[in-house]
Amino acid sequence: MYSLREVNPMLRGIRVSPQWALQRHSEQITALLQQGEQKPFKEVIDISSGDSHRTGIKPISFVRQVLSVCLYPELLHNDTLPVDVRQRAQRLLGECDGGSVGSYTDSCGLPHVQRSVAEFITGRDGGVPSYPHNIFISAGSQIALKVMLKLLVRGKGVSQMGVLTPQPCPHTLPMLLEEVGAVLVPYQLSEEQGWALEPGELHRALTASRGHCRPRALYICSLHLMQGSSLLGALNDIITISPYCPFPSLTGHVQSRKSIEWVIQFAAEERLFLLVNEVYQDCVYGEGMEFMSYKRVLFEMGQQYSEMVELASFHSISNGIIGECGLRAGYMELVNVDPAVMVFAETLLCTDISAPVTGQIALEIMVNPPRPGDPSHSKYTQEILTNRITLAQNAQRAWEFLIGLPGVSCQPVTGGIFIYPRLSLPPEAVEQARSDGLEADVLYSQSLLDEEGVCVGAGCEHGQREDKYHIRLCVLTPSATLEKVLACLGSFHLHFLDQFSQYA
Repeated sequence: MYSLREVNPMLRGIRVSPQWALQRHSEQITALLQQGEQKPFKEVIDISSGDSHRTGIKPISFVRQVLSVCLYPELLHNDTLPVDVRQRAQRLLGECDGGSVGSYTDSCGLPHVQRSVAEFITGRDGGVPSYPHNIFISAGSQIALKVMLKLLVRGKGVSQMGVLTPQPCPHTLPMLLEEVGAVLVPYQLSEEQGWALEPGELHRALTASRGHCRPRALYICSLHLMQGSSLLGALNDIITISPYCPFPSLTGHVQSRKSIEWVIQFAAEERLFLLVNEVYQDCVYGEGMEFMSYKRVLFEMGQQYSEMVELASFHSISNGIIGECGLRAGYMELVNVDPAVMVFAETLLCTDISAPVTGQIALEIMVNPPRPGDPSHSKYTQEILTNRITLAQNAQRAWEFLIGLPGVSCQPVTGGIFIYPRLSLPPEAVEQARSDGLEADVLYSQSLLDEEGVCVGAGCEHGQREDKYHIRLCVLTPSATLEKVLACLGSFHLHFLDQFSQYA
C-alpha cells in the first residue's frame, strides 16, 4: 500500500481546508435530504464560493447558443437560432483545426481569441495598445498565475523569492505559492478604512521580510476605479427608457487611482513584478466608480514607469457577470516582459496542453459580445444588465441587513461579488471552537449549515488577523435566494449569540 512516507515531502504539509470540509459536509447533508431524512430545512443553499450559476443565476443565452452550435455543427442550418449566433459559431469553428472544438489549440490559445482579447483590452484602456503575442489563454486565471510564478521563482533560504500578498487573500494562493517554492510575505489591508491598501503597511511588510526571503513580486487582488456615473444610477436611467434592464475583490473594496499610482511607484522603486488579479472588472457598482486597469494607469504615468514596470494582469470567464466557472478559461497579459521569458511562458503552458476550446469560445464572446444592430444584441444586453443590477442591489441589501445585526460589522461594498462581514463572537464561542480544534468563524459556519442549511465561507481561509472573525457570502445570486439566506442568517445569528451568552 502506498504510504504517507512515500509522498513528496512538499505535499505532506497540505491540510484539508475548512472551506473544503464545509462544502463536503453540505454535500453530505444534501444527500441525506434526498434520502428523505428530516431537517429543519428542505435544501442546502451554498453561497460560499463565486459560482453564481450554482446559486441560480442563469447562463447568458448568446454564450450557450454559440457553444451549442459549435458542439453540434448541424445546428448551423437551424433557422430558429439567430443568424449572428450561427455566423459567430461558423467563424469560430473555422479557427479550430478540422473545424472541430474537439481538436487541440496552440498552448497560448486560438490566435483568433488572442486577437479578440487584445482588441478588448485596447478598447477598455482608452487606446493603450495591447498585442496578441502578449496574450496567453489558459484554463482559468490561476493556471496563468502559476505559470508566471514559476517563471519568477528562484533562490533558496534568505534569497528565496517572496511574494507580497494581501491579507485577506484568495484561499488558494498560499498553497499555490508553497507549491511553486515561493514565500508568502503578508501585508494587511485596513478593514477600518474600507479594506484599503495603506502605503506604510507595504513598507512594513517589505522590511519585515528582509533576512527571511527576497521579495520579487507584489500580488494585488482588488478592483480599481475612475470617476464616472454609478452603476445603479446608470441602470435607473436605462430602466426609465427601456423595457428591459440589466472583481476581488474578496472584500468588495475598490482601489482609488491615487492608490494604484502609489503601488506602481512602489513597485518601480523596489523592482517588484506586479501580479494583478482583475477578474472582477465588470463588477463595479459603487457611486461614482467604474473600472480602470493597472495597465492603463501605468501607461498614463509616463515612460519612466510605462517602459520599466513589469506587470501581468489576469482575467477569466469564471468570476463576474458571465460566471462560466465550469468552462475553465481566462487570459494573462504580460507587459514589459523580456521576449525571451515569454517563450518560457508558452512552454510552461504546454504542460496543460491548452485551455478547453469551449472555454476559449466563451472567453471570446465575453470580450467580443454582440454589437448594436446584431440580432442578439438586445437580449444579450438585457441579460447582462439584469445580472448587474441584481448584483448591485443585492450587495446594498445584504450590507444594510448585516450591519443591523448585533455583533456584526461590515464595510460598504462597492465592487466584486462577495460581501465580507466581521463577527464579534462571544468569548465562550471562541473557547468552544478552540476546544474543538477550530477557528471560531468555522464553528459559526458549521453551525449555520447544520441548523439552517446555509453554507457560507469562513474568513480564516483568507489570512485574517488573529482573533478577527469573518464570513464570506456571494451576492451574485437571485434576489429571492439572497432573501432566504438573510432570513436564515438573521435568526441563526441571534440564536447563536443567545446560546453562548447562557454560558457566561
